[in-house]
Order: sequence, then C-alpha cells, then structure tokens
Amino acid sequence: MRTEGIAAIVTGGGSGLGAATGRALAAAGAKVALLDLNEAGAAAVAAEIGGIGIGCDVSDARSAEAAVAHAAEAHGPARILVNCAGVVNAGRIVGRKGPLDLAAYARVIEINLIGTFNLMRLVAAGALPLDPLEGGERGVIVSTASVAAYEGQIGQAAYASSKAAVVGLTLPAAREFAPAGIRVCAIAPGLFETPMMKGLPQEVQDSLGAAVPFPPRLGRPEEYAALVMAILANPMMNGEVIRLDGALRMQAK
Repeated sequence: MRTEGIAAIVTGGGSGLGAATGRALAAAGAKVALLDLNEAGAAAVAAEIGGIGIGCDVSDARSAEAAVAHAAEAHGPARILVNCAGVVNAGRIVGRKGPLDLAAYARVIEINLIGTFNLMRLVAAGALPLDPLEGGERGVIVSTASVAAYEGQIGQAAYASSKAAVVGLTLPAAREFAPAGIRVCAIAPGLFETPMMKGLPQEVQDSLGAAVPFPPRLGRPEEYAALVMAILANPMMNGEVIRLDGALRMQAK
C-alpha cells in the first residue's frame, strides 16, 4: 500500500514502538493519528510529526469509538492501523503470597488483547465501505504480539497468554477481511528499547541485549517501524506473524 495521503491510526503512539511507527508513517506521507492513554505524550509526538494526538483507553469501547471518530473527522477513515498499546505485569500464577490477583491478570488481557481487537473491529468497519486502492487493497492492520507468545517465561503468564491470543487473532481476521482487500499481520518483537526497558539499570539492559544472538543488543523502535513499513509495502504479506528478535529464544527464566 502506498502511504502518501493515507489516514493511519497508531495506538500506544505516545512513546516507544508506537511513536517510532508514527514518525515512519508521517515521513512516508501518511496522515497520522496517535492514540495513547497518555494524551500529553501522544500530543507531543503528534506535534513533532504534524499529526494529531488523541487520549484513548483502548480497552474501553466508548473511548476507542470516540477516538476513531475523532481521527476520521480530522483525516478521513483510517486505512492503516498499527496496534502498539500494551502493558506488562510480571507475577507467578501462584506466588509466595498466594494466587495472582485476578484483576491484575484481567488488566493485561484487557489492554493487550481486547484493546487490539477493539481497534481492529472499529478501523476495519470504517475501511470496509471505502473504495479499493491500486491492487484492490482497502486497508492494512498490524498488531503487536511478542516472542513471549511462543516462549513465555516464568512470571509472564498474563503477558504471554495475551500475546499468544494476538497471534491467534491474526489469521482468522486476515481470512475474514481478505475478500474486502484488508490485510492483517502481526509482529512479534523480542527485547526492544521501550520505556519499560529503559527504566531498568543500564547493566541489566546490557545483559539482556547480550543475550540476543545477533545483533547482540536490544532492538530499536525504528527497526520495528521499518518492518511495519515493509508489511504495508508488500501486498503478499497477509495473515502472518513475523518474529523480530535477532534469533533470540527466551529461556524459562
């Protein structure tokens, strides 16, 4: 898909992978709306790239509906959606203090999985009535899974299961939307330089990066964004989950 003049929505756009993706899309001529629970963060990145920043709780139906409507008023219906919003909540299923708090588990599922589905359903609904572009495409949806979907570590039950569900969502969504020319893919990043990762001591970051076979470092948000742009450009990329991890395979702990 050619991105020049195309409306795009990026969730989690106030920082990390989402911000880098917003910058890449804007540089390619897209009209970018950045959604984030941190509205100030989204607005700051939007001001930098000439887009718009919108406060949004992706796990809430009304909040997401209002945000997508706001973006459509500014740029027209989105043909591109990149789901980057997500949270991590480490904890054993049964720890020293007993079973994991169910609300803590549910919060991760609500944001990482339900939030992804929520925006997918809304953006797809807006793209379906649009005229097809060159090659018959109407839209492209890229979600963010994780290598934890395949090699979840001890203490990652909530995060790993939420991301495994994103993997499971990708193919049926791609099959459903294929007749309308809407492609659906997902990216499964390994260890990346995100705000959460940058909050760790430098020696911990260095140790984690050294565990990556090659290149032996943390991934950069710009590298995630580059893969998003490659998916958009290649019409045969559909229904696929792509690992972006430097050949990393996570150990049990």
